[in-house]
Amino acid sequence: MLSIPSLAVAQTTAPAAGSVAPAGQAAPVVSAPAPKAAPVGWELVRTVKLARPGAASLDRRGNVYVTDAQNNLHQYSPDGQALNTYSPTLPGHTMQVEAWNTAKVLVFYDDRQQIVLLDRFLAPISELTLSDYLDGQARVATLAPDDRYWLLNESDLTLRQLDVVQKRFTITTPLDLLIGRTRPDFRFLREYQNNLYLVDYNGGVYVFDNLGNYRKKLPFRGASVVGFRGDELYYTAADGLHFFHLYNLTERLEALPVTGATQVLVGEQYAYLLLPEGLQVYKL
Repeated sequence: MLSIPSLAVAQTTAPAAGSVAPAGQAAPVVSAPAPKAAPVGWELVRTVKLARPGAASLDRRGNVYVTDAQNNLHQYSPDGQALNTYSPTLPGHTMQVEAWNTAKVLVFYDDRQQIVLLDRFLAPISELTLSDYLDGQARVATLAPDDRYWLLNESDLTLRQLDVVQKRFTITTPLDLLIGRTRPDFRFLREYQNNLYLVDYNGGVYVFDNLGNYRKKLPFRGASVVGFRGDELYYTAADGLHFFHLYNLTERLEALPVTGATQVLVGEQYAYLLLPEGLQVYKL
């Protein structure tokens, strides 16, 4: 696996990886301030013009998926060459795209409460209308490895797992006690390495196991989405790209080659910056 040179890596001994913090107290993170410096090893390969890129994701082959202002979903090769495009039959706002599953791409339209599954060529496989199952409004949704669906029901603040084959919810986790009196702004949901990560822009990242049991909260306020690369979680902030090791709990910071990126996706060999005018592809 290629590694990105780090501007700052914590040297302090981290707390044990099994430590758990209560909801009101974020899990410990060991970090060190990063000096202001130009990024090392970012080589611009291609600039793709795209009107106001929105939800985006990477698959395990390194292909990148990005929506545009009209909610069309574009698929690009790892080096940024156009492959396929999916245009929805009905208008709708794309809240989330999830391409990590080896055979399916999930597209969640939050305004019409619908999930569409596409194959690797962006041909439709199936559609799921959440109002047929959910009494409330799903804020974020993602696909579990066993083809079940994880949903955050914003109406009653529950995290739920839906089994469409059995036509029932197999897991329900109330979140009201975890959240307390805060005003959450949930923006992203993703299962990775047997854990489920729920991103609250205002409160941080809530971590659950794959049975919906709460484990801890990571103090990454201001993050809209998170990505994963190996054993690291990463997110974009005003000061650059933050990488957090999931097991030794250390954090490092990377400077970005340009400012104004709304999201950054990092693959094995390439990184992708989403800017208001399009997509920039960098070789690492």
